[in-house]
Order: sequence, then structure tokens, then C-alpha cells
Amino acid sequence: LGKRAEWQPVCEAAATIAADDAVAQQAFFESRFAPWRIETSEGEQTGLITGYYEALLPGSLSPAPGRVPLYAVPEDLLVVDLATLYPELKGQRVRGRLDGRTVKPYWSRADIAAGQLNDKGRVLAWADSAMDAFVLEIQGSGRVQLEDGTLLRLGYADQNGHPYRAIGKWLVEQGELTREEVTMQRIRAWAEAHPERLQELLNANPSAVFFRVLEGDGPLGSIGVPVRAESSVAVDPKFVPYGAPVFLSTDREEPRGLWVAQDTGGAIRGANRFDTFWGAGARARDVAGGMSARGQATLLLPRGTLERLGVE
Repeated sequence: LGKRAEWQPVCEAAATIAADDAVAQQAFFESRFAPWRIETSEGEQTGLITGYYEALLPGSLSPAPGRVPLYAVPEDLLVVDLATLYPELKGQRVRGRLDGRTVKPYWSRADIAAGQLNDKGRVLAWADSAMDAFVLEIQGSGRVQLEDGTLLRLGYADQNGHPYRAIGKWLVEQGELTREEVTMQRIRAWAEAHPERLQELLNANPSAVFFRVLEGDGPLGSIGVPVRAESSVAVDPKFVPYGAPVFLSTDREEPRGLWVAQDTGGAIRGANRFDTFWGAGARARDVAGGMSARGQATLLLPRGTLERLGVE
């Protein structure tokens, strides 16, 4: 944001404030920003706010029965930027694969599980559990603990182009859980009780994520900087600019307060859809996995920004 004219004075002022000076920080936000309530084009001000975390899962660099591959971006995955053909479609991309001279949709999760990447996908690591591997995809990043105790940090690199479908919703449609019961903990419990249906459950989400190895600090958000526990939030950048502060008012205590837009995700779509980051460890897993809050979001923009754009 520091490269945008309306944000430059704000960013320069922020750099002069001490990290431990809460009084100066509060005065900075009160004097420099104007609050704007986020709502949809239909006037809806309430949205869904969930949580995510950096997963930790046992794994290996070697295959073995029961282990699940964590793939790098396959060599045959095509990513077409539609703006190169149609400028009015700026920011939109499609993913697929070549079949002769025809571009077809890339392999779905079910296809990949059936072995379609056996000769095309480079495996970065092997997860001991299919459910753990799936959770790693949903979270977008995490660390694989290898047999010798070494931690391998993986981050989102790309995905197969298929739409994200919530497996919790599938369980509700199957009559296995009620909407109120859907949390990651309950989904895991159902999967453990029905191992014969685990792949059917996972295949309900055709979207599949591919990873890259991350070196140094992390995990990285969509703008290439590390996300921070209880500070970074994933947004839909079509509605909320990356780097902007967002204040969340919700029906649960955990996600209330000030967050910074630094990430996005396949399930984060719409003006009032947010995913808060809680770090790593058992507490982060429990808070994020059990969160399904409803609330309102207030976007903080430099004073005068929207007035200059003609917004009342």
C-alpha cells in the first residue's frame, strides 16, 4: 500500500510509532483513518468469519502404505491469464491441461487420488494421514514433522482450478451432521468413525492444492509476507485491499478486534467473508478449527480516500 498515493502519508507515519507504545498506536488509528462498514450490493452487513492455522502433521520423505503424497505444482498444469486475450477479464485465470490440442479441466481431487499424477507430480513429502493432508490443503500452509524430528515447512503454490466445496456442507447434505455441529473437530471424528467413507468425504471437495517448500520465516500470505498469529486475516481482495486494517465485530469473542488483510483462500469469496489466522500449536488448532462466527466488518481507510473517489 505504501506505493499508492493515498496510503503513503499513513505508511510513513506508522513507521515512526514504537511497537510498544499503545497510546500512540490508538491515536494513529483514530486520527489517520475513517471507518467504512462493509456490506454487499444487496445491503447485507453480516458475514461469515472463520479461522485457520499453521498445521503440524507427521510425515516422511519416503512413501509407505497409508501415506498420502503432498505434491508440488505438476508440470502439465496450465494457468491461462485471460487478460492476455481479453483485457476486460483482468485478474481472472483458468487452469487446465492439454489433451492433444484441446485444453481440458485439470484433474479433480478424485482423479488425483486415483493416481492420475503418478507420472506427472513431484512429491515434496508424504503425510501419514489423508485427513491431515486434507487439513494442510485447507489451511494453505503448515509443517511436516519428519521421522528424525526435522520440520519441513510447506506453503500454497497453486491449485487445480476446481471450485472449493466444503466437506462440512456435504456431511450436512448426507444427514450425517447438522449445520450447528459442523466444526473441524466433528468432521475429524466422523472420518475416524467411518474410515471406509473417508475418500468419498474428501472427494466431495474437487479442489486440490499444490505446495512449495518455504525457507525461513513463515507461513507466507498472498502478498508474500509472513502472516502473524491473531493479526493477519484472509479476505477477498476484490472487496478489501491487501494491507488494509479491518475491524471485526462478531458474535464470538475470539475474532473481535483489529486485523490486517494479508492473505486469501479458495473459500474466501465475497465482501463479508473473512478467515482469521491463529498461528501454530494446539490452541491455534482448537480455536481455528471450532470457529464459525457471524459478524460485521469495518474497513479502515486513510481519511478522504473514498470522498476523493466520489463515494458518499
